[in-house]
Amino acid sequence: MKLLKDKVAIITGAGSGLGKETAHLFAKEGAKVIVSDIDVDAANEVVKAIEKEGGTAFFIKADTSNPEHMEQLVKKTVDKYGGLHIAVNNAGIGGPQEALADYPVDGWEKIIGINLSGVFYGIKYQIPAMKKSGSGSIINMSSILGQVGSAGAAGYVAAKHGVVGLTKTTAVDYAKDNIRVNAVGPGYVYTNLVNEDAMGKEGIKDLESKHPMGRLGEPKEIAEMCLFLASDKASFCTGDYYPVNGGYLAV
Repeated sequence: MKLLKDKVAIITGAGSGLGKETAHLFAKEGAKVIVSDIDVDAANEVVKAIEKEGGTAFFIKADTSNPEHMEQLVKKTVDKYGGLHIAVNNAGIGGPQEALADYPVDGWEKIIGINLSGVFYGIKYQIPAMKKSGSGSIINMSSILGQVGSAGAAGYVAAKHGVVGLTKTTAVDYAKDNIRVNAVGPGYVYTNLVNEDAMGKEGIKDLESKHPMGRLGEPKEIAEMCLFLASDKASFCTGDYYPVNGGYLAV
C-alpha cells in the first residue's frame, strides 16, 4: 500500500533541489503532486519525469511572496484534483551575506517575503482547503539555522526561526481540525548550489567538518522526512521541528 495513495499534495520550489526530490518521492508513493515554482522550464521537466515514472503531477506557477499567487495556487489545485491533503512549503532563497549593520534593506525584504511571508501565505490558503478535505498535513521547510545563528545571514536566520514559530502556532490553532503542521530543519545538503564546482573542494570540506557524520545530506534524506510527516505514520506528530542534520545541532 502506497503511503500517500489518492492524496493531493502541493510542493513549492519543486523545480529543483529538495522540492524536486520530494515531488518525485510523493508521486512514487501515490500522491497527485502539484509541482509549483517560478522556473517554468525546470518545473515542467519535473512533471514530465514524474509522469514517465508512472506518477501523476501538474505544474502551477506561483511566486510564494505574492499572496494572490498562493491563493490561486490552492484554488487551481482544488479545481484540478478535487481537494488538498498535503502541502510542503519549501520554496526559499539564501539571501545576502553581510553583517547586520551592512545588510541591505531590499535583501532583507526579499528574503523575509519569500522564506517567511511565503510560508504564511501558503498556510493561510491551504488550511481552508484542508478543512474541506477533512484533514491535512502541512510541512514547512525551515533549516538548522531555524535553531542557531550564522554570521552574515541575518535575513535567512530570522526567516527560518520565524518558520518554526509559525509552525508551532498554526499546529495549536488547527489540531482539533485534524490538520497537522510540522517543520523540517535540513543541515547542509548536496545540491546544484552546494557542491565542489560551486564552492570549491575546501569549501565543501569545511561544511562537511561541521557535521559529526562527516558529510552533507542528500536531498532524498530530507524528502524521506517530509514523506513520513505527510503520511499517516506521523498521525500524532504536530507542532514539532524535525532536524535532518547529520549531528550539526548536537555540537
